[in-house]
Amino acid sequence: MENRMSGDAQIDFEPAPARSAPEPMPGLFRGLSGRLLWMTVAFVMLAEVLIFAPSVAGMRMNWLRDRLDTAAAAGIVIDGLQPADLPRSVQDDTLLATGTKVIALRKDGTSRLLAAVDIPPQVDDQYDLADVPLLVSIRDAMDTLFFGGGKVMRVFGPIGESDMIIELVMTDDALRKDMLRYSRMMFTLSLVISLITAVLIFLAINRMMIRPIRNLTRNMQQFSERPEEPQRVFRGDDAKGELAVAGRHLAAMQVELQRTLKQQKNLADLGLAVSKINHDMRNILASAQLMSDRLVDVEDPMVRSFAPKLLRTIDRAVGYTSEVLSYGQATEAAPRRRMVRFVDLCQDVRDMLAIDPDTGIEFVEQVASDLEVDADSEQLFRVIHNICRNSAQALMAFHPEDAATIRRITVSAQRIGSVVSITIDDTGPGMPRKARENLFAAFRGSARSGGTGLGLAIARELVLAHGGTIALVEKPGPGTQFRIEVPDQPVALDDYRARA
Repeated sequence: MENRMSGDAQIDFEPAPARSAPEPMPGLFRGLSGRLLWMTVAFVMLAEVLIFAPSVAGMRMNWLRDRLDTAAAAGIVIDGLQPADLPRSVQDDTLLATGTKVIALRKDGTSRLLAAVDIPPQVDDQYDLADVPLLVSIRDAMDTLFFGGGKVMRVFGPIGESDMIIELVMTDDALRKDMLRYSRMMFTLSLVISLITAVLIFLAINRMMIRPIRNLTRNMQQFSERPEEPQRVFRGDDAKGELAVAGRHLAAMQVELQRTLKQQKNLADLGLAVSKINHDMRNILASAQLMSDRLVDVEDPMVRSFAPKLLRTIDRAVGYTSEVLSYGQATEAAPRRRMVRFVDLCQDVRDMLAIDPDTGIEFVEQVASDLEVDADSEQLFRVIHNICRNSAQALMAFHPEDAATIRRITVSAQRIGSVVSITIDDTGPGMPRKARENLFAAFRGSARSGGTGLGLAIARELVLAHGGTIALVEKPGPGTQFRIEVPDQPVALDDYRARA
Protein backbone atom coordinates (compact mmCIF):
# COMPACT_ATOMS: atom_id res chain seq x y z
CA MET A 1 0.00 0.00 0.00
CA GLU A 2 2.83 2.38 0.83
CA ASN A 3 4.52 1.60 -2.45
CA ARG A 4 1.35 2.26 -4.35
CA MET A 5 1.03 5.72 -2.79
CA SER A 6 4.69 6.67 -2.94
CA GLY A 7 5.53 9.66 -5.13
CA ASP A 8 3.19 12.53 -5.92
CA ALA A 9 1.30 12.50 -9.19
CA GLN A 10 1.92 15.75 -10.98
CA ILE A 11 1.16 17.60 -14.17
CA ASP A 12 3.93 19.15 -16.20
CA PHE A 13 2.75 22.49 -17.47
CA GLU A 14 4.84 23.52 -20.42
CA PRO A 15 4.98 27.17 -21.36
CA ALA A 16 2.92 28.03 -24.38
CA PRO A 17 5.06 28.47 -27.50
CA ALA A 18 5.72 32.05 -28.46
CA ARG A 19 3.45 33.21 -31.24
CA SER A 20 5.27 34.29 -34.37
CA ALA A 21 4.58 37.73 -35.72
CA PRO A 22 1.66 37.71 -38.18
CA GLU A 23 2.66 37.83 -41.83
CA PRO A 24 2.01 41.31 -43.20
CA MET A 25 -0.72 41.77 -45.75
CA PRO A 26 0.60 42.16 -49.33
CA GLY A 27 0.23 45.52 -51.02
CA LEU A 28 -2.83 46.31 -53.04
CA PHE A 29 -1.04 45.82 -56.38
CA ARG A 30 1.17 42.94 -55.21
CA GLY A 31 -1.62 40.80 -53.88
CA LEU A 32 -4.53 39.05 -55.53
CA SER A 33 -6.06 42.28 -56.79
CA GLY A 34 -2.80 43.35 -58.47
CA ARG A 35 -2.39 40.00 -60.18
CA LEU A 36 -6.00 40.21 -61.31
CA LEU A 37 -5.30 43.65 -62.82
CA TRP A 38 -2.33 42.48 -64.89
CA MET A 39 -4.07 39.26 -65.89
CA THR A 40 -7.02 41.28 -67.17
CA VAL A 41 -4.68 43.49 -69.23
CA ALA A 42 -2.95 40.41 -70.66
CA PHE A 43 -6.20 38.63 -71.53
CA VAL A 44 -7.72 41.70 -73.18
CA MET A 45 -4.55 42.17 -75.20
CA LEU A 46 -4.67 38.51 -76.22
CA ALA A 47 -8.27 38.97 -77.34
CA GLU A 48 -7.25 42.04 -79.31
CA VAL A 49 -4.49 40.07 -81.00
CA LEU A 50 -7.03 37.48 -82.10
CA ILE A 51 -9.20 40.29 -83.45
CA PHE A 52 -6.23 42.07 -85.05
CA ALA A 53 -5.49 39.39 -87.68
CA PRO A 54 -8.86 39.51 -89.50
CA SER A 55 -9.02 43.25 -88.91
CA VAL A 56 -5.70 44.02 -90.64
CA ALA A 57 -6.61 41.56 -93.42
CA GLY A 58 -9.86 43.48 -93.99
CA MET A 59 -7.94 46.77 -93.99
CA ARG A 60 -5.57 45.41 -96.67
CA MET A 61 -8.45 44.21 -98.87
CA ASN A 62 -10.20 47.58 -98.59
CA TRP A 63 -6.97 49.37 -99.46
CA LEU A 64 -6.49 47.26 -102.59
CA ARG A 65 -10.15 47.61 -103.63
CA ASP A 66 -9.92 51.39 -103.28
CA ARG A 67 -6.98 51.37 -105.67
CA LEU A 68 -8.86 49.14 -108.11
CA ASP A 69 -11.96 51.38 -107.98
CA THR A 70 -9.92 54.52 -108.62
CA ALA A 71 -8.08 52.86 -111.50
CA ALA A 72 -11.36 51.48 -112.91
CA ALA A 73 -12.90 54.97 -113.01
CA ALA A 74 -9.87 56.35 -114.82
CA GLY A 75 -9.73 53.32 -117.12
CA ILE A 76 -13.31 53.73 -118.29
CA VAL A 77 -12.67 57.38 -119.13
CA ILE A 78 -9.48 56.56 -120.98
CA ASP A 79 -11.18 53.69 -122.83
CA GLY A 80 -13.88 56.10 -124.06
CA LEU A 81 -11.24 58.27 -125.79
CA GLN A 82 -10.36 55.59 -128.36
CA PRO A 83 -8.79 55.64 -130.88
CA ALA A 84 -6.97 58.74 -129.58
CA ASP A 85 -3.79 58.16 -127.62
CA LEU A 86 -3.63 59.49 -124.07
CA PRO A 87 -0.98 62.14 -123.64
CA ARG A 88 2.04 61.21 -121.52
CA SER A 89 1.31 63.86 -118.91
CA VAL A 90 -2.20 62.53 -118.43
CA GLN A 91 -0.89 58.97 -118.03
CA ASP A 92 1.61 60.13 -115.41
CA ASP A 93 -1.11 61.97 -113.48
CA THR A 94 -3.35 58.90 -113.62
CA LEU A 95 -0.60 56.56 -112.39
CA LEU A 96 0.32 59.03 -109.65
CA ALA A 97 -3.30 59.27 -108.46
CA THR A 98 -3.66 55.50 -108.25
CA GLY A 99 -0.15 54.83 -106.94
CA THR A 100 0.49 52.24 -109.63
CA LYS A 101 3.05 51.61 -112.38
CA VAL A 102 0.76 49.92 -114.91
CA ILE A 103 -2.98 50.15 -115.57
CA ALA A 104 -4.57 47.71 -118.01
CA LEU A 105 -8.18 47.05 -118.97
CA ARG A 106 -9.38 43.63 -120.13
CA LYS A 107 -12.55 43.89 -122.22
CA ASP A 108 -14.23 41.54 -124.70
CA GLY A 109 -11.35 39.05 -124.41
CA THR A 110 -8.70 41.64 -125.26
CA SER A 111 -6.40 43.54 -122.92
CA ARG A 112 -5.44 47.15 -123.49
CA LEU A 113 -2.62 48.96 -121.73
CA LEU A 114 -4.09 52.28 -120.59
CA ALA A 115 -1.11 53.81 -118.76
CA ALA A 116 2.34 52.59 -117.89
CA VAL A 117 5.65 53.84 -116.56
CA ASP A 118 8.76 51.99 -115.47
CA ILE A 119 7.32 48.59 -116.30
CA PRO A 120 9.00 46.14 -113.87
CA PRO A 121 10.77 43.13 -115.40
CA GLN A 122 8.89 40.64 -113.19
CA VAL A 123 5.96 40.40 -110.80
CA ASP A 124 6.51 38.85 -107.32
CA ASP A 125 2.88 38.26 -106.26
CA GLN A 126 -0.54 38.16 -107.92
CA TYR A 127 -3.83 38.77 -106.18
CA ASP A 128 -7.33 38.20 -107.57
CA LEU A 129 -9.81 40.27 -105.54
CA ALA A 130 -12.89 38.64 -107.09
CA ASP A 131 -13.31 36.04 -104.39
CA VAL A 132 -10.77 35.80 -101.56
CA PRO A 133 -11.34 33.39 -98.61
CA LEU A 134 -10.80 34.83 -95.12
CA LEU A 135 -7.88 32.56 -94.21
CA VAL A 136 -6.13 33.33 -97.51
CA SER A 137 -6.70 37.04 -96.92
CA ILE A 138 -5.21 36.78 -93.40
CA ARG A 139 -2.22 34.84 -94.72
CA ASP A 140 -1.52 37.41 -97.44
CA ALA A 141 -1.91 40.28 -94.95
CA MET A 142 0.59 38.73 -92.50
CA ASP A 143 3.01 38.10 -95.34
CA THR A 144 2.84 41.72 -96.45
CA LEU A 145 3.04 43.07 -92.88
CA PHE A 146 6.06 41.03 -91.74
CA PHE A 147 7.91 40.22 -95.00
CA GLY A 148 6.70 42.88 -97.43
CA GLY A 149 8.47 45.95 -98.77
CA GLY A 150 10.00 46.35 -102.24
CA LYS A 151 7.91 43.62 -103.82
CA VAL A 152 6.03 44.06 -107.11
CA MET A 153 2.50 42.78 -107.12
CA ARG A 154 -0.20 42.38 -109.75
CA VAL A 155 -3.74 43.05 -108.55
CA PHE A 156 -6.83 42.54 -110.67
CA GLY A 157 -10.58 42.35 -110.22
CA PRO A 158 -13.93 42.98 -112.00
CA ILE A 159 -15.42 46.42 -112.47
CA GLY A 160 -18.83 46.40 -110.82
CA GLU A 161 -21.22 43.89 -112.37
CA SER A 162 -19.67 44.09 -115.84
CA ASP A 163 -17.38 41.60 -117.51
CA MET A 164 -14.52 44.11 -117.65
CA ILE A 165 -11.47 43.46 -115.47
CA ILE A 166 -9.08 46.15 -114.32
CA GLU A 167 -5.46 45.21 -113.68
CA LEU A 168 -2.82 47.08 -111.68
CA VAL A 169 0.89 46.55 -111.21
CA MET A 170 2.41 48.29 -108.19
CA THR A 171 4.89 47.90 -105.34
CA ASP A 172 3.70 47.00 -101.84
CA ASP A 173 5.63 49.80 -100.11
CA ALA A 174 2.64 52.15 -99.70
CA LEU A 175 0.40 49.25 -98.68
CA ARG A 176 2.82 48.01 -96.01
CA LYS A 177 3.32 51.57 -94.71
CA ASP A 178 -0.43 52.02 -94.25
CA MET A 179 -0.71 48.57 -92.65
CA LEU A 180 2.04 49.41 -90.15
CA ARG A 181 0.29 52.69 -89.28
CA TYR A 182 -2.98 50.82 -88.86
CA SER A 183 -1.28 48.21 -86.63
CA ARG A 184 0.19 50.88 -84.35
CA MET A 185 -3.19 52.53 -84.04
CA MET A 186 -4.83 49.19 -83.24
CA PHE A 187 -2.19 48.40 -80.62
CA THR A 188 -2.62 51.76 -78.91
CA LEU A 189 -6.39 51.47 -78.97
CA SER A 190 -6.23 47.89 -77.65
CA LEU A 191 -3.90 48.92 -74.84
CA VAL A 192 -6.20 51.77 -73.82
CA ILE A 193 -9.28 49.48 -73.93
CA SER A 194 -7.51 46.77 -71.92
CA LEU A 195 -6.36 49.25 -69.27
CA ILE A 196 -9.82 50.78 -68.93
CA THR A 197 -11.41 47.31 -68.78
CA ALA A 198 -8.84 46.11 -66.25
CA VAL A 199 -9.33 49.14 -64.02
CA LEU A 200 -13.10 48.75 -64.07
CA ILE A 201 -12.85 45.01 -63.32
CA PHE A 202 -10.24 45.75 -60.65
CA LEU A 203 -12.46 48.26 -58.89
CA ALA A 204 -15.50 45.96 -59.08
CA ILE A 205 -13.67 42.80 -57.96
CA ASN A 206 -11.78 44.71 -55.27
CA ARG A 207 -15.06 45.93 -53.80
CA MET A 208 -16.96 42.65 -54.12
CA MET A 209 -14.20 40.13 -53.34
CA ILE A 210 -10.76 41.46 -52.43
CA ARG A 211 -11.89 43.82 -49.70
CA PRO A 212 -14.02 41.17 -47.90
CA ILE A 213 -11.18 38.64 -48.26
CA ARG A 214 -8.70 41.10 -46.78
CA ASN A 215 -11.12 41.76 -43.93
CA LEU A 216 -11.39 38.01 -43.28
CA THR A 217 -7.61 37.60 -43.39
CA ARG A 218 -7.01 40.59 -41.14
CA ASN A 219 -9.56 39.29 -38.63
CA MET A 220 -7.96 35.82 -38.61
CA GLN A 221 -4.57 37.40 -37.90
CA GLN A 222 -5.96 39.53 -35.08
CA PHE A 223 -7.95 36.61 -33.65
CA SER A 224 -4.89 34.33 -33.67
CA GLU A 225 -3.00 36.87 -31.54
CA ARG A 226 -5.56 36.75 -28.69
CA PRO A 227 -8.25 34.15 -29.42
CA GLU A 228 -9.66 34.39 -25.91
CA GLU A 229 -10.97 37.95 -26.37
CA PRO A 230 -14.67 37.96 -27.49
CA GLN A 231 -14.34 41.33 -29.24
CA ARG A 232 -11.95 39.78 -31.76
CA VAL A 233 -14.67 37.53 -33.18
CA PHE A 234 -15.43 38.39 -36.80
CA ARG A 235 -18.45 40.65 -37.26
CA GLY A 236 -20.20 39.61 -40.47
CA ASP A 237 -23.29 40.95 -42.15
CA ASP A 238 -26.57 39.55 -43.43
CA ALA A 239 -25.56 39.50 -47.11
CA LYS A 240 -26.24 36.39 -49.18
CA GLY A 241 -22.93 36.16 -51.06
CA GLU A 242 -20.45 33.32 -50.68
CA LEU A 243 -17.96 35.50 -48.80
CA ALA A 244 -20.66 36.68 -46.41
CA VAL A 245 -21.57 33.06 -45.70
CA ALA A 246 -17.87 32.28 -45.18
CA GLY A 247 -17.65 35.19 -42.74
CA ARG A 248 -20.59 33.90 -40.71
CA HIS A 249 -19.05 30.41 -40.64
CA LEU A 250 -15.75 31.94 -39.50
CA ALA A 251 -17.52 33.80 -36.69
CA ALA A 252 -19.29 30.60 -35.58
CA MET A 253 -16.00 28.69 -35.67
CA GLN A 254 -14.25 31.38 -33.62
CA VAL A 255 -17.03 31.34 -31.01
CA GLU A 256 -16.78 27.54 -30.78
CA LEU A 257 -12.99 27.78 -30.55
CA GLN A 258 -13.25 30.27 -27.69
CA ARG A 259 -15.62 27.91 -25.90
CA THR A 260 -13.20 25.03 -26.43
CA LEU A 261 -10.25 27.11 -25.20
CA LYS A 262 -12.20 28.00 -22.10
CA GLN A 263 -12.92 24.33 -21.46
CA GLN A 264 -9.26 23.45 -21.96
CA LYS A 265 -8.32 26.16 -19.48
CA ASN A 266 -10.80 24.70 -17.01
CA LEU A 267 -9.19 21.30 -17.51
CA ALA A 268 -5.74 22.74 -16.89
CA ASP A 269 -6.97 24.58 -13.80
CA LEU A 270 -8.61 21.39 -12.56
CA GLY A 271 -5.39 19.42 -13.03
CA LEU A 272 -3.37 22.10 -11.27
CA ALA A 273 -5.83 22.23 -8.35
CA VAL A 274 -5.87 18.46 -7.94
CA SER A 275 -2.08 18.28 -8.11
CA LYS A 276 -1.87 20.80 -5.27
CA ILE A 277 -4.25 18.92 -3.00
CA ASN A 278 -2.90 15.50 -3.97
CA HIS A 279 -0.05 15.66 -1.44
CA ASP A 280 -2.37 16.46 1.47
CA MET A 281 -4.83 13.80 0.39
CA ARG A 282 -2.06 11.19 0.32
CA ASN A 283 -1.21 12.00 3.92
CA ILE A 284 -4.85 11.56 4.90
CA LEU A 285 -5.09 8.27 3.01
CA ALA A 286 -1.83 7.07 4.57
CA SER A 287 -3.26 7.69 8.02
CA ALA A 288 -6.44 5.88 7.05
CA GLN A 289 -4.34 2.98 5.83
CA LEU A 290 -2.50 2.68 9.12
CA MET A 291 -5.75 2.61 11.04
CA SER A 292 -7.35 0.14 8.66
CA ASP A 293 -4.33 -2.18 8.96
CA ARG A 294 -4.98 -2.40 12.69
CA LEU A 295 -8.57 -3.42 12.04
CA VAL A 296 -7.30 -6.69 10.60
CA ASP A 297 -6.10 -7.70 14.08
CA VAL A 298 -9.52 -7.10 15.65
CA GLU A 299 -11.27 -10.36 16.51
CA ASP A 300 -14.75 -9.06 15.69
CA PRO A 301 -15.94 -10.99 12.57
CA MET A 302 -17.94 -8.01 11.31
CA VAL A 303 -14.87 -5.76 11.49
CA ARG A 304 -12.65 -8.38 9.86
CA SER A 305 -15.12 -8.72 6.99
CA PHE A 306 -15.19 -4.97 6.35
CA ALA A 307 -11.42 -4.43 6.61
CA PRO A 308 -10.51 -5.72 3.08
CA LYS A 309 -13.27 -3.63 1.55
CA LEU A 310 -11.97 -0.60 3.39
CA LEU A 311 -8.48 -1.24 2.07
CA ARG A 312 -9.77 -1.55 -1.51
CA THR A 313 -11.73 1.65 -1.05
CA ILE A 314 -8.62 3.52 0.02
CA ASP A 315 -6.73 2.12 -2.98
CA ARG A 316 -9.46 3.32 -5.28
CA ALA A 317 -9.49 6.74 -3.66
CA VAL A 318 -5.83 7.07 -4.61
CA GLY A 319 -6.69 5.85 -8.11
CA TYR A 320 -9.45 8.42 -8.48
CA THR A 321 -7.03 11.23 -7.65
CA SER A 322 -4.62 9.91 -10.26
CA GLU A 323 -7.35 9.50 -12.89
CA VAL A 324 -8.45 13.12 -12.60
CA LEU A 325 -4.82 14.13 -12.97
CA SER A 326 -4.49 11.89 -15.99
CA TYR A 327 -7.58 13.42 -17.57
CA GLY A 328 -6.11 16.87 -17.05
CA GLN A 329 -3.03 15.67 -18.93
CA ALA A 330 -5.23 14.15 -21.68
CA THR A 331 -3.42 10.83 -21.12
CA GLU A 332 -4.60 7.49 -19.79
CA ALA A 333 -2.62 4.35 -19.01
CA ALA A 334 -3.03 1.49 -21.48
CA PRO A 335 -5.43 -1.15 -20.12
CA ARG A 336 -3.80 -4.20 -18.50
CA ARG A 337 -6.28 -6.75 -19.76
CA ARG A 338 -7.05 -10.12 -18.29
CA MET A 339 -10.15 -12.25 -17.81
CA VAL A 340 -12.32 -10.71 -15.06
CA ARG A 341 -15.33 -12.33 -13.39
CA PHE A 342 -17.99 -9.71 -14.04
CA VAL A 343 -20.26 -10.68 -11.13
CA ASP A 344 -17.47 -9.91 -8.65
CA LEU A 345 -16.91 -6.52 -10.30
CA CYS A 346 -20.65 -5.75 -9.98
CA GLN A 347 -20.47 -6.65 -6.30
CA ASP A 348 -17.59 -4.19 -5.83
CA VAL A 349 -19.66 -1.52 -7.56
CA ARG A 350 -22.58 -2.24 -5.22
CA ASP A 351 -20.31 -1.98 -2.17
CA MET A 352 -18.73 1.23 -3.44
CA LEU A 353 -22.09 2.86 -4.07
CA ALA A 354 -23.24 1.99 -0.54
CA ILE A 355 -26.86 2.80 -1.36
CA ASP A 356 -28.86 3.37 1.83
CA PRO A 357 -31.80 0.90 1.96
CA ASP A 358 -33.97 3.70 3.35
CA THR A 359 -33.79 5.50 -0.02
CA GLY A 360 -35.83 2.72 -1.63
CA ILE A 361 -33.38 2.40 -4.51
CA GLU A 362 -32.76 -1.16 -5.68
CA PHE A 363 -29.53 -2.41 -7.25
CA VAL A 364 -30.20 -5.49 -9.39
CA GLU A 365 -27.57 -7.67 -11.07
CA GLN A 366 -28.65 -9.85 -13.98
CA VAL A 367 -25.32 -11.47 -14.68
CA ALA A 368 -24.38 -15.13 -15.02
CA SER A 369 -21.97 -16.22 -12.34
CA ASP A 370 -19.49 -17.61 -14.89
CA LEU A 371 -19.46 -14.59 -17.24
CA GLU A 372 -15.94 -13.27 -17.80
CA VAL A 373 -14.79 -10.08 -19.50
CA ASP A 374 -11.40 -9.56 -21.13
CA ALA A 375 -10.61 -6.13 -19.68
CA ASP A 376 -8.63 -4.10 -17.18
CA SER A 377 -10.54 -4.73 -13.97
CA GLU A 378 -9.86 -1.32 -12.44
CA GLN A 379 -10.70 0.61 -15.59
CA LEU A 380 -13.87 -1.39 -16.24
CA PHE A 381 -14.84 -0.87 -12.59
CA ARG A 382 -14.46 2.88 -13.06
CA VAL A 383 -16.69 2.78 -16.15
CA ILE A 384 -19.48 0.80 -14.48
CA HIS A 385 -19.19 2.74 -11.22
CA ASN A 386 -19.31 6.15 -12.93
CA ILE A 387 -22.53 5.30 -14.79
CA CYS A 388 -24.17 3.60 -11.80
CA ARG A 389 -23.23 6.51 -9.55
CA ASN A 390 -24.89 8.93 -11.99
CA SER A 391 -28.01 6.73 -11.96
CA ALA A 392 -28.04 6.60 -8.15
CA GLN A 393 -27.71 10.37 -7.88
CA ALA A 394 -30.51 10.87 -10.42
CA LEU A 395 -32.79 8.44 -8.54
CA MET A 396 -32.08 10.10 -5.18
CA ALA A 397 -33.14 13.46 -6.60
CA PHE A 398 -36.15 11.90 -8.36
CA HIS A 399 -39.46 12.18 -6.49
CA PRO A 400 -42.21 10.62 -8.63
CA GLU A 401 -45.83 11.56 -8.04
CA ASP A 402 -46.76 7.90 -7.76
CA ALA A 403 -45.27 6.55 -4.53
CA ALA A 404 -45.50 3.01 -5.92
CA THR A 405 -43.00 3.82 -8.68
CA ILE A 406 -40.02 1.49 -8.47
CA ARG A 407 -36.61 3.15 -8.38
CA ARG A 408 -34.12 0.61 -9.64
CA ILE A 409 -30.66 0.29 -11.19
CA THR A 410 -30.21 -2.84 -13.28
CA VAL A 411 -26.85 -4.10 -14.48
CA SER A 412 -27.01 -6.93 -17.01
CA ALA A 413 -24.43 -8.54 -19.26
CA GLN A 414 -24.15 -11.31 -21.78
CA ARG A 415 -21.50 -12.70 -24.07
CA ILE A 416 -22.17 -12.86 -27.82
CA GLY A 417 -19.24 -14.56 -29.48
CA SER A 418 -16.10 -12.60 -28.62
CA VAL A 419 -17.98 -9.51 -27.41
CA VAL A 420 -19.48 -8.88 -23.97
CA SER A 421 -22.49 -6.55 -24.03
CA ILE A 422 -23.15 -4.71 -20.75
CA THR A 423 -26.38 -2.80 -20.13
CA ILE A 424 -26.91 -0.33 -17.28
CA ASP A 425 -30.54 0.70 -16.96
CA ASP A 426 -32.37 2.85 -14.41
CA THR A 427 -35.97 3.96 -13.88
CA GLY A 428 -35.12 7.56 -13.13
CA PRO A 429 -36.32 10.76 -14.81
CA GLY A 430 -34.12 10.29 -17.87
CA MET A 431 -31.31 12.44 -19.20
CA PRO A 432 -32.00 16.14 -19.89
CA ARG A 433 -31.86 17.36 -23.47
CA LYS A 434 -28.77 19.49 -22.88
CA ALA A 435 -26.92 16.49 -21.48
CA ARG A 436 -27.95 14.39 -24.49
CA GLU A 437 -26.66 17.02 -26.91
CA ASN A 438 -23.29 17.17 -25.13
CA LEU A 439 -22.99 13.52 -24.19
CA PHE A 440 -19.47 12.44 -23.16
CA ALA A 441 -18.25 16.08 -23.32
CA ALA A 442 -16.44 17.19 -20.19
CA PHE A 443 -17.94 20.25 -18.45
CA ARG A 444 -20.93 20.20 -20.81
CA GLY A 445 -22.44 16.73 -20.54
CA SER A 446 -23.45 16.81 -16.88
CA ALA A 447 -27.00 15.65 -16.18
CA ARG A 448 -27.26 17.38 -12.80
CA SER A 449 -26.68 20.88 -11.53
CA GLY A 450 -23.14 21.40 -10.31
CA GLY A 451 -21.78 18.36 -12.15
CA THR A 452 -18.73 18.45 -14.40
CA GLY A 453 -19.56 15.67 -16.84
CA LEU A 454 -16.14 14.11 -16.25
CA GLY A 455 -17.61 10.72 -15.30
CA LEU A 456 -19.05 9.93 -18.73
CA ALA A 457 -16.09 11.53 -20.50
CA ILE A 458 -13.64 9.31 -18.61
CA ALA A 459 -15.88 6.25 -19.12
CA ARG A 460 -15.93 6.78 -22.88
CA GLU A 461 -12.17 7.20 -22.99
CA LEU A 462 -11.61 3.96 -21.08
CA VAL A 463 -14.07 1.99 -23.22
CA LEU A 464 -12.46 3.23 -26.42
CA ALA A 465 -9.06 2.21 -25.05
CA HIS A 466 -10.45 -1.35 -24.86
CA GLY A 467 -11.56 -1.15 -28.50
CA GLY A 468 -15.22 -1.10 -27.44
CA THR A 469 -18.19 1.22 -27.72
CA ILE A 470 -20.46 3.02 -25.30
CA ALA A 471 -23.78 4.59 -26.27
CA LEU A 472 -26.98 5.98 -24.84
CA VAL A 473 -29.88 3.71 -25.82
CA GLU A 474 -33.33 5.06 -26.57
CA LYS A 475 -35.92 3.23 -24.49
CA PRO A 476 -39.73 3.41 -24.61
CA GLY A 477 -40.18 3.89 -20.88
CA PRO A 478 -38.74 6.47 -18.49
CA GLY A 479 -35.15 6.32 -17.33
CA THR A 480 -31.72 6.12 -18.85
CA GLN A 481 -29.99 3.15 -20.44
CA PHE A 482 -26.37 2.79 -21.49
CA ARG A 483 -24.95 -0.09 -23.49
CA ILE A 484 -21.25 -0.95 -23.34
CA GLU A 485 -19.70 -3.46 -25.72
CA VAL A 486 -16.22 -4.79 -24.93
CA PRO A 487 -14.56 -7.17 -27.44
CA ASP A 488 -11.99 -9.74 -26.40
CA GLN A 489 -8.42 -8.79 -27.02
CA PRO A 490 -7.21 -10.38 -30.27
CA VAL A 491 -4.38 -12.87 -29.92
CA ALA A 492 -1.31 -12.34 -32.07
CA LEU A 493 -0.54 -15.25 -34.36
CA ASP A 494 3.04 -15.53 -33.02
CA ASP A 495 1.78 -15.69 -29.41
CA TYR A 496 -0.70 -18.40 -30.36
CA ARG A 497 2.00 -20.47 -32.00
CA ALA A 498 4.29 -19.95 -29.02
CA ARG A 499 1.60 -21.32 -26.66
CA ALA A 500 0.64 -24.23 -28.94
